[in-house]
Amino acid sequence: MVGRDTELTELVEAWSQVAGTSESRVAVITGGPGTGKTLLVATALRQLARQATSPNIVLTGAARVHSPAPYDWLAAVLSAHDAPDLPAPADALAWLAQHPDAPRERYPPDALLRMAVRVVRGLVDEGPAVLVVEDLHALDPASPNLIGELATAPRLPALLLVTARQPADEVAVRALTRLCGVPGAVRLHLGALTATEVGEVLRRAWPEVSADAILAVAERTRGNPYLVKELVATTHHEKPPPPADLTAREVEVLGCLADGMSNKQVARSLGISIRTVAVHVSNLLRKTRTSSRTEAALWAVRHQLARPRP
Repeated sequence: MVGRDTELTELVEAWSQVAGTSESRVAVITGGPGTGKTLLVATALRQLARQATSPNIVLTGAARVHSPAPYDWLAAVLSAHDAPDLPAPADALAWLAQHPDAPRERYPPDALLRMAVRVVRGLVDEGPAVLVVEDLHALDPASPNLIGELATAPRLPALLLVTARQPADEVAVRALTRLCGVPGAVRLHLGALTATEVGEVLRRAWPEVSADAILAVAERTRGNPYLVKELVATTHHEKPPPPADLTAREVEVLGCLADGMSNKQVARSLGISIRTVAVHVSNLLRKTRTSSRTEAALWAVRHQLARPRP
């Protein structure tokens, strides 16, 4: 969890305000694909399990097939928990659980919503509990209403952990706004890793990785934690890119390349032979891991060894 220590601490602190009480707390975790929302939740659950007051129950749900009834999240929860004597009629429970043989008769939406809240209360019992809602933006349109009701339900001893991408759907936007507006709600947004944090990840695989390689990986992946870790996972057995250890003369030649000079012009400018210039250019391409004079010139600009040409 490189770069996520602050967020992890906030989740543990939110749990401490739920444990031993009869009140709920809400934590909303947003971020783009690959920023580690699910990993953060999983790590937080492991941390909570080691607390003096750990969760008695964890209910986790995500998007499912939206048939024959709404409430994807609750259907996923019920499929994983066989709890008898829940406070709802058997046919309503079958519908909420999305059983394939659920009766065709439907309850009015308001009545079904009230039953769904009661069922969650029955599952939580005396708590304390953690309710994990994965990918709010992908749930069926009815589920956000249920999550919103749970977030404001009185005397529900639970920490509600909700993950979501920044949604474009109006229903999901309203749901996130409602959740973030709950008093005491924790709002966490996971962004890209900094170059320093990317370096911390890379050094776990390659302790001697160069600063140039770190900057290149950070730039190429844009600090996306998933892409950085995929890179490590697929290439950890290989040696890291070597540092671009340039000599003073190679730096001069690189500056000339960035100025758009030909080998003949470089030779005249630096007072060396064309053959020597060709050797320096070949070494530069190898050391900077570039494949052309233009790429080498761009490498020089990125690493502040040359100014960009107008």
